[in-house]
Amino acid sequence: MILEGRTISKGIASGKVLKLEGPLSFLGGVDGSTGELRVEKEGNVAGRILVFPRGKGSTVGSFVMYDLMVHGKAPAAVINSSAETIVATGAVISSIPMVDSIDVSLILDDDDVTVDADSGKVTIEGVRCIESSSSVVLIGDRFVMLHRPDSARSYPGRWSLVSGKAEEGETPLETAVREIREETGISVGEPLASMDSVMVREGDIIWKVTPFVFRAPDDAIPEIDCENTEYRLCSVDDLDGMELVPLTKRMVSEILEMI
Repeated sequence: MILEGRTISKGIASGKVLKLEGPLSFLGGVDGSTGELRVEKEGNVAGRILVFPRGKGSTVGSFVMYDLMVHGKAPAAVINSSAETIVATGAVISSIPMVDSIDVSLILDDDDVTVDADSGKVTIEGVRCIESSSSVVLIGDRFVMLHRPDSARSYPGRWSLVSGKAEEGETPLETAVREIREETGISVGEPLASMDSVMVREGDIIWKVTPFVFRAPDDAIPEIDCENTEYRLCSVDDLDGMELVPLTKRMVSEILEMI
């Protein structure tokens, strides 16, 4: 799986990921002579693909990165969602390949990754992308939520919108209409709205999901297939406390504001 980002410091490197969930200050966060992390979790940045959302803290952090390079303990590469000046400067003066504008939620600890900072590309080895559609199906002032069985291959035991992966040659809209018919027995017309695709990581799969919203007849009664165990008609507030497929509430809230 290749992610497209932006070049901050050129170079090419491969290695295993060491990921931090929060912003990192190299000053105080990493030992400049040993590479040992001092924040969030145990680990050593030396030779690793260091992944974190963004940098923070004192400008001295740039020189901590240089110190790591001098001691042979620098990360092989750095990946950020959003680069800031301290880390960017440290990467450049230390000749550490660095890319930003990457959705770091798609990269996991110990992934095998190649950073081609010459082109701004990040390759996650052994991970594939599957295109799918996910639809808000309105019946009156509520929408259909489906519960996946514990045996489901994807997100077992969770609640989802009417969703499914694309078949060969299908457009996202064709996938959405087909999945609604197959999973609920409801036929829908043109969507009321759609959104740009979003991506979410599940194991060795990155789902590229295109959201839609459709209106079904007010008297429609879902007839669920064997892929789900039950359905509910929900409002946005009803989603609180339900174990959801990731990004579901955000997608519902955003797409309903479009109609």
